[in-house]
Amino acid sequence: MESLLYFYPAPEGMYQKDAARRHWWQDAALLLQELPAKEREPFFLLVGCPVPAYYHGRRSWPPDVLSACMAEAVYGAKGMADVWLHPDIMTLVSEEYRERWEPRRDTLERLLSCLISVYAADCIKRNGGATVFLGRATDTLWQIEMTGELLSPYLSRINRLTFWYEEAEGADLWEEAEGYLEVYRYEYGLTPCLLPYGSKGGRKLIEKASDSQKMRDDRESGRGLLLDYGAPLDRLRFGDFNEAVYIDAEGSPLKERKCLAKGGSIRYVSPFKYLDTVVKNEYDRKD
Repeated sequence: MESLLYFYPAPEGMYQKDAARRHWWQDAALLLQELPAKEREPFFLLVGCPVPAYYHGRRSWPPDVLSACMAEAVYGAKGMADVWLHPDIMTLVSEEYRERWEPRRDTLERLLSCLISVYAADCIKRNGGATVFLGRATDTLWQIEMTGELLSPYLSRINRLTFWYEEAEGADLWEEAEGYLEVYRYEYGLTPCLLPYGSKGGRKLIEKASDSQKMRDDRESGRGLLLDYGAPLDRLRFGDFNEAVYIDAEGSPLKERKCLAKGGSIRYVSPFKYLDTVVKNEYDRKD
């Protein structure tokens, strides 16, 4: 099983004795704690990696020192390990090392698969719908491909699948993604809807779809799974969402607040929120 190391700010009090030593940071070794759970077993082994505050000289962590400490932790983990960084830790590693610590796409896929399995599987079965909000125009093809992998265990129960996307000048997304989209039609009899952000919605035939494959009304297409790869906030109509699980791949605090404002009709989930909740629950259990 592959390990997923989650680096996050250590709770107050951890490392305090060691941190007082003048030269401790030169030989720092971050603590690792395996956090196994049945819900994660098919996807990854979660390993919590608390990162303490940098006390020496009242300075922040030097990015190169922190990066080296994190690399040692990764080398010591089981399997082909990858990482996920708490936003505060990502800030500490600075722009210089940021690219090194971006998670791989397959790590994102495993994490999203876990979130769908734990939080959205029942919702998909009840409502039969999935709506996908694609991110940057340059990323839409791999996001459409990944969506196929994520939804494959549930496609027999899905009767509505809509992709919202950012239009790019001179690009025809239907033509570019046709190979991925045809799989839905041939294997499941499902023709996905492709809609550019800003579309007026309503009942609309999608180009190259059959007459029987119409987009449901907005109220229906906002139910079930809502998977967001990084859609612009101003393109999302949260007022149309209801009875849904909203999985936010990028973990936007503004989108979370929009979902909370719906008064419980939308359950908000993100990789960061999930991982942070797991490690906090572990500390609460110890206390």
